Amino acid sequence: MNGQIDWPEPIVRVQSLSDSGFPVIPDRYVKPPTERPASNSDGSDVNIPIIDLQGLLYDDETIFAQISEACREWGFFQILNHGISPQLLDRVQEVWREFFHLPVEVKQSYANSPKTYEGYGSRLGVEKGAILDWSDYYFLHLLPLKLKDYNKWPALPADARQVIDEYGKEVLKLCGRLMKILSINLGLGEDILQNAFGGENIGACLRVNYYPKCPQPDLTLGLSSHSDPGGMTLLLPDNQVPGLQVRRGNNWITVKPARHAFIVNIGDQIQVLSNAIYKSVEHRVIVNATKERVSLAFFYNPKSDIPIEPAKELVTPENPPLYPPMTFDEYRLFIRMRGPCGKSQVESLKSPRDCNK
Repeated sequence: MNGQIDWPEPIVRVQSLSDSGFPVIPDRYVKPPTERPASNSDGSDVNIPIIDLQGLLYDDETIFAQISEACREWGFFQILNHGISPQLLDRVQEVWREFFHLPVEVKQSYANSPKTYEGYGSRLGVEKGAILDWSDYYFLHLLPLKLKDYNKWPALPADARQVIDEYGKEVLKLCGRLMKILSINLGLGEDILQNAFGGENIGACLRVNYYPKCPQPDLTLGLSSHSDPGGMTLLLPDNQVPGLQVRRGNNWITVKPARHAFIVNIGDQIQVLSNAIYKSVEHRVIVNATKERVSLAFFYNPKSDIPIEPAKELVTPENPPLYPPMTFDEYRLFIRMRGPCGKSQVESLKSPRDCNK
């Protein structure tokens, strides 16, 4: 684990820059021309697959096939009728919106450090002089239970801890259901992927993203291009303000979020376990000149000290393992040191003969 005690430079809250009304963003947030939003953005109506889980009990075959194709071809899909109450989804988003509008001194009492990232933050990675993203966030642990510390969770609004806890438990159950489907679709037993993650001894954490209004949204990003280092991510997006973009070939597709849907994406650890049958896909976030945006990313991860490698059932002489064993603790040091960096980590692990696959 990254043991750095503090950030390499003083932290500036992006929300304070937005609230200042200054018409120009600081140079620290200006991306190189090739990384700016206008670069290869697809303005068409293409969207990631939307899958309705309503009929899961009586039409498993069709829904399983839709999920399988999405995992293989897109690495992303949206799910509707997933069983979590719309009222809970609305309240948890409102709780976090209220938190980010609290006085700065209240939020500062939860300021984080690179040692654990838990708390209120404004940057990823500890590289000095890095080009930063236009966002603030709040990161907290749900599992393992030894890391779950309610004192590090916001105490305001008054029902925040209760709502966040209920939300986390519901999403955790949904992730378990999806893991069984992903495992079966690989031709494995329904518990193979879950057991590879550590069974019930998995990791789960929540990152709430706050993207303030930006006076020059064409020059920066809310979150730089990356694939998620963990297992699987369930994102509760802001359905009023699109922002997530998914790489599709050489283009960036702007996801059109459905109301009360979750956006599901495959992380690097499932790409490794599936021996690249399922793909973790690069994504990024664009920002808006007139509207703020709040989203909740729930990360479902392997137990941190279990070596993750391609499932033995998927390895044959014709399809040798593409990746060496590596624990999630070892793996995530990369993004914690360097910040979001495309797919350079998972691709660097491939054996040399497989680099062109």
